[in-house]
Order: sequence, then C-alpha cells, then structure tokens
Amino acid sequence: MRNFVKFGGLLAALIAGTSTAVAEDTFKVGIVTFLSGQAAQSFGVPAADGARLLVKKLNAGEVPAPYDTPGMGGMQIEAVLIDEAGGATVQVQEYRNLVQREKVDVVIGYVGSGDCLAVAPVAEELKTFTILYDCGTPRIFEDADYQYVFRTAATATQDNVGLVRYLKALGVDIKTYAGIHQDYAWGHDSWVDFKAAMGRIYPEATVAAELFPAFGAGQYGTEISALMQRRADVIHSSLWGGDLQSFILQGLPRGLFRQAQVALSTADHVLPPLGNNMPEGVIIGARGSYGYMAPESALNTWWDAAYREAYENVVPVQGPYRMAQALLGLKSAVEKAMKENGGVKPSSEQLSAAMTGLSWESPAGLIEMTNGKGHQAIQSIGFGRTQKDKEGNIVLGDILHFDARCVNPPADQKSIDWIQAGFPGSNCE
Repeated sequence: MRNFVKFGGLLAALIAGTSTAVAEDTFKVGIVTFLSGQAAQSFGVPAADGARLLVKKLNAGEVPAPYDTPGMGGMQIEAVLIDEAGGATVQVQEYRNLVQREKVDVVIGYVGSGDCLAVAPVAEELKTFTILYDCGTPRIFEDADYQYVFRTAATATQDNVGLVRYLKALGVDIKTYAGIHQDYAWGHDSWVDFKAAMGRIYPEATVAAELFPAFGAGQYGTEISALMQRRADVIHSSLWGGDLQSFILQGLPRGLFRQAQVALSTADHVLPPLGNNMPEGVIIGARGSYGYMAPESALNTWWDAAYREAYENVVPVQGPYRMAQALLGLKSAVEKAMKENGGVKPSSEQLSAAMTGLSWESPAGLIEMTNGKGHQAIQSIGFGRTQKDKEGNIVLGDILHFDARCVNPPADQKSIDWIQAGFPGSNCE
C-alpha cells in the first residue's frame, strides 16, 4: 500500500476558501525519504519534518533573503511525501507513480544509495527533473551522465577524505585501523575512499579488519568481538540510522569506545536521539557543515531557530539540512528558469539547464554544482569529537571545517583516482 501525505499550497488554498488552484498556480513536488524502518527515526523523519517546515515558510514568504518571495516563482508549493522504505524495486514503482499518477513537476528524494542508483535511469526515461538530496555513492555521476538528475549534496568521498584529514589534524597516531560498514554500495564505497585516503596520509598504517554486516542487521555482537580482538588504533564506520544506534549501544558496555579511537563518518544525526548515551571521545562527521557544526550566518540562525520552535527544541542535523539545501536549490533553479523563459512554469528541460553549474547559499553554507558536468554538488564539511560539558552532557568539541575543494575531487577527476594520485588540485588553506 502506498504511504503518502500531501501538504502545501493546494490544501492551503482550499482551506482559505479560494478557488481551486490549477496546475499553473501550483508547483507540485514529490518528496521521498524514510518514514518507517530503521532509517526513519534519526534521519528520514527529521528530513521530512524539515521539508514540511520549509515548504510552509516558503509558501508564506517567510524565509530570509534571497528566498523571501512566496513559493517558487510565485507558485504555491504542493508537496507529496512518500516513504522510501521497501527497497529499490518498490522505489522505482513509487517514482513512476509520482510522475505518471500524481503528476508532480519534480521529485526530491532518496537516502539509500541503492535507491538513487535504481531511480536515476528511470528519471531519464520519464524526462522528469529529479534532485537526489542525500545518497552518498560517487557512482551516480562518475559512472553515468544524466540530463534530468542532480544531486544537491556532496558524495561520501568528502566524508572519508575529510575524516582522514581530521585524524591527521588532531595528531592521532595510527599504526592499524579497521572498518565496519553496511554491505551495499554506500558502505563499500566509503571504505574504498577511506582506505585510499589513509594510504596517502598514513602510508605506514595497515588494515586490521574489514567487516560488512548486512544493511539493517541490528545485532553486532560478532563484529564487536572481532574488532576488540584485532585491537586496531582506529575503527572507521559509515553505519547510519538505526544500524549506527544499535552498534553504539551494543559496543558501549563492552568497552569498544575505550579501546580504540572510533571515527564515524556520518553520525551527527544520532546525537539527538542518543543524547548522553553517546560515548565520549568519538569522532563525528556530519556529511557537511550541519547542525552542531553549521556556519554562522543569518540564514542558518533563522533555520536553526525555526526548526527548534516547530519541533520542541530538537536540534536540526544532517537530514533537515540536506532537505533544506535541496529545496532552496530548487527554488533558485525555478526562478532562474522563469526569469529566462518569460515567467511561466519551467519544463524539466528548462530546470535542468538552470540547475547545471548553479550555486546558492544554504544554512550549511555555499552549495556549488561543479562536478558531474554541473550535476553534482560540492560543499564544506565539519568534524568534531564528543566530550562532556560542565553539566555532564555530551557535546561536540575539537570542531574543524574543511573547504569543499580540500575534500572533493576536481570536476574532471573520479574520486578514487584523485585520492590515489595524492589529491591533485586540492586546496586546504
């Protein structure tokens, strides 16, 4: 059974008693993220909450400049929210339903790398403008070219290159290291990039263990035992969502986090649900400059305050930030296209032309569509290490940021080739 919720301009118009909005008066957006399953609590639902909030604020014209004009090019946004659960085959069918039945103008979505890899060719087939707002595998644009598909967030390459640079900046001594990752594209790609970066920055370090539990495994007793027996100096993981929470809660009482420096490339999103159950001394990545590591700006101050006010003082982290930068990028592309086409609702072709190579400000800083022939974003990234404050609460310290061009490959290079060549063209000043 399909699981979707509609919200936005059309519903608002009906409630207000105005005439029913027609297609040219509304801009219909399909939004896909996890609403159920192990990825929902810490990532998918917060991202959906961010979408609901930002759509409401955009429609009302209540977002700070340059996004303070109502809706998208004056069109009220109508959003259709779809659950990403069910796997790639289900998501391909849901994507077709959004385009062919719901008649959405664009689709924004997908956390799972497998879902992105499956949906992207279908978007091309249906010639529908599509934004991948999160999934991390570099393969999307390094292995294929697309006209209608864009990703408004950086790939996992920056997570893992940045993490190794962060370890070096902290002066962490590493003779051996181990990895535990989910057994699909995201996990394997993350480990490949991390190992390659270690080979350049810590060339004498050796691998003690490589573990790939199934996505959604939930139980990690065997893997934790293996990691403790191998006694690596650093344990690297790209686990996320419920898998990551389970791994942390199961490893904590066994002393795993006291034995090794644990470095989690995408863990900021479990800080709010885990709270003080998060162990001290763990290195945390956010896949960007998000939440606790977001830059100071008027837009970020507004976003943080608006989200906390709407959701009982919950700190927005990776999911809401990534959704926000996708929606703000879409608004920028829509209004750029309308400026060039005489002010009418843009086609997928016109949106694609407008988004290619586009840059815009987000609460996380500047987003630049420089890679993947102008279809793949780069951005800055932050890292921190958990510690206790004076009240005994877990907070982040030792926060460092790396510029987008320090941790992302140049536009004409594949990620792994760039890393193995020694990061040519990188700028880490």
